[in-house]
Amino acid sequence: MAKNAIVLLSGGLDSTTTLAIAKEQGYKPHCITFDYGQKHVAELKAAQEVKQLIDKEAEHKIIKIDLKIFGKSALTADNIEVPKRDLKDKTQKSVPITYVPARNTIFLSYALAYAEVLPANDIFIGANVIDYSGYPDCRPAYIEAYNIMANLALNNTSGEKIKIHAPLLQLNKSQIIEEGLRLGVDYSMTISCYDPSQDRFSCGRCDACYLRLNAFKKLGKKDPIKYQK
Repeated sequence: MAKNAIVLLSGGLDSTTTLAIAKEQGYKPHCITFDYGQKHVAELKAAQEVKQLIDKEAEHKIIKIDLKIFGKSALTADNIEVPKRDLKDKTQKSVPITYVPARNTIFLSYALAYAEVLPANDIFIGANVIDYSGYPDCRPAYIEAYNIMANLALNNTSGEKIKIHAPLLQLNKSQIIEEGLRLGVDYSMTISCYDPSQDRFSCGRCDACYLRLNAFKKLGKKDPIKYQK
């Protein structure tokens, strides 16, 4: 019998690949997507679509929380614009304004609660430290520390330890795409953009688009999603 696993699914390139990996490894995925007040709300629809494609039978919870109340992020605050950059600009910002304070900590806490109820001992997150935007909650030390905390926090009577899986942690974006293509992921259904149009066309100039476009370019492939001209 397949073991339960919680998968954090945003509908983006990384989380979709992570779902495909969990499925290949024989887990029964239980997906969580967050409607947290993000401007790029198009990712909610993308998450539903990729979940259906990869595993129609998987349970999928869309959880509504409000991170807009804290602000300080271009992804949630109405008074902060999503920054754009020239695709030729190779510079890496330390912690960009698109960082949402404590987002992964909050998301993983919901996953822990769900894991305790199911029960499940495995949680998958698409965090990545190689090609990422400098977010502190995507670092290996963060994942390790959270894993320790998780095993102290739960009323776990099974004797099995909780494990936070971050299978993409040490892969660059091109390697992530190669892994997804090997697993049959249809990246045309995903969305990574922080500032897409209402008809789900990606802007092509935010940090997420920058990383994605360059990764496909390195592979000599065309990104299958639609971009604004």
